Amino acid sequence: MSDQEFDDAAVPALDEAQAQRLRDIDDEFAVARADSLRAGLADYELDEDDLEILDLVADGDVGYALEPPAPVLAIVGRPNVGKSALVNRIIGRREAVVEDVAGVTRDRVNYKAEWADRKFTVVDTGGWEPDAKGIDAAVAAQAEVAIDLADAVLFVVDATVGPTSTDERVVSLLRAAKKPVLLVANKVDDAHQESDATALWSLGLGQPYPVSAIHGRGVADLLDQALKVLPKVSAVAKPEYGGPRRVAILGRPNVGKSSLLNKTAGEERVVVNEMAGTTRDPVDEQIELKGKIWRFVDTAGIRRRVHLQHGADFYATLRTSAALERAEVAIVVLDVTEPISVQDLKIIDLVLESGRALVIAYNKWDLLDDDRRWQLEKEIDRDLGHIAWAPRVNISAKTGRHLERLVPALEVALESWDTRVPTGKINAFLAELTAAHPHPVRGGKQPRILFGTQAASRPPTFVLFVTGFLDPQYRRFIQRRLREVYGFEGSPIIVNMRVREKRGKR
Repeated sequence: MSDQEFDDAAVPALDEAQAQRLRDIDDEFAVARADSLRAGLADYELDEDDLEILDLVADGDVGYALEPPAPVLAIVGRPNVGKSALVNRIIGRREAVVEDVAGVTRDRVNYKAEWADRKFTVVDTGGWEPDAKGIDAAVAAQAEVAIDLADAVLFVVDATVGPTSTDERVVSLLRAAKKPVLLVANKVDDAHQESDATALWSLGLGQPYPVSAIHGRGVADLLDQALKVLPKVSAVAKPEYGGPRRVAILGRPNVGKSSLLNKTAGEERVVVNEMAGTTRDPVDEQIELKGKIWRFVDTAGIRRRVHLQHGADFYATLRTSAALERAEVAIVVLDVTEPISVQDLKIIDLVLESGRALVIAYNKWDLLDDDRRWQLEKEIDRDLGHIAWAPRVNISAKTGRHLERLVPALEVALESWDTRVPTGKINAFLAELTAAHPHPVRGGKQPRILFGTQAASRPPTFVLFVTGFLDPQYRRFIQRRLREVYGFEGSPIIVNMRVREKRGKR
C-alpha cells in the first residue's frame, strides 16, 4: 500500500451534538476502558519517565489568601546618582535596568525585597529634576507620586559631586511629604572617600549613610536603619492577595500598553509618551477589574531585532521576556491603525513558545474607519488564522472603551489554561477519532495510538503513547478536535508523542 498524505483541512468540523456526546461519555465506562488500555502498555518497552507520566495526579487549586501589605521604601534622587544600582543591591539581583547615562529609569517600578527576615517593597523611580519638560516632567511626577505612596524614603545623593541645587529642591519636596527619610551618600567606594559624605550634612536631613551601590559597601548598615523607620504593616499600600492571576501586557513599542495599564489602574501608573520605547522596566500593578483582583505587568515594547539593540533597550527586552515567563496569561496589544506586522507575529510566537494563555487586544478601535476595518479583517484571516482560538477584544486604552470586556476574555483563557481532561475521556475521545479518521500508512505500517493522557495543565499538555511517529498534519488534527470537543479557548495545546516498541519475546 502506498503512503498517503493526511489532509486536516478536508476533514469537516464536529457538529455540536457530536462534541457534546464525547463530553458526556459515561465516566465509569471511560475509566474502565482507560484501565484496560493502560494495562496493555505492559507489553511495550516503557522507561521511568513513561511510568512517572502515567502516575501523574492533578494539581491542586490555587489559593487566594489575604496578606497584610508589606511596607514600601521609595528610592528617589536626581538622575544618574545610582538609584537603580542601589535597588539591584537591595533585592540581590540585577533586575532594574542600569546604564551609565542619565534617565534610564522612567516609571515607578516595584520590587519585592527581604532583609533580616522582614519583607518590604522597594520602589525605583526616575530622576527628579525641577522645571522638567516633556517626558522628563512625567518622570519627575512619577517620582513625586512614589514619595506620597511610600512609608519611608531613601534619598540618594552622589557623594563625589556633593549637594547640588537640585538636591536642595528634592529636600524641600521630602519635607513637605512628612515621610521618614534616610540620606544615602552613594559612590563612596572606599574609606578614603567617606569624608565626601560629610558635606551632605548641609542638606539638613541628618546623618548621611555612605554606601557604594555598585560594590555593596555600607548597604547592610543602611538597610538596618531602614527597617527601624519602616512600619510592620504599610500605611499606604493596598492589601496583597496571595494568588492574583498575573497578566503580561506585550506588544510593539507605542501600541498603547502603558495607556492600557494606566486606564485599568485608574491612575497615571506609568509614563506615557508619544516617543516609542518609553517603558524599560516591567511594571507590576495590582488591579481590581469587575470585582476581581489581577496583577498586571506592563512591559517594554519588543523591537524588531533584539541582537541589534544596545544598552537599556537590550536589557529591557530581556526583562520583557522574563516578565512573560512569570505571567500566566498575555495580552498582546495590536494597533489597528497600522497593518499587522512581522514583529506583531513574532511577539505572538513568543507567547506561544512560552506556553502562556493568550488574549488579543485590538487597540485604538475608536480611530478605525470602515475602509481600514475591512482591510484589518483580511489581515486577521491571513496572518492570525493559527490563533483563531485566542479571545479577541476591541478596545481603546486611551478612552477606556470596552476595557471591561478584557475580564471575561482573561477568565476564559485562564480557565482553558487550567483545564484538565480525565484520562478515561481522553482515551474514549482518541478511540473515536482514530476509528473515524485513521492515520495514513507509513512504510507499510500504520501508526496506532496505544494510550493517551493529559500530563499537565498550564498549558494543557497531552502525551500519546504510539507505535510509530504521527505526521504533523495528524497531530494538528488531534489539536483541532480537542478544541472542538473541550474548548481550550485562549490556551495553546501541546501534543507530545512517545514512540514505543513491543517487548521482545523472552
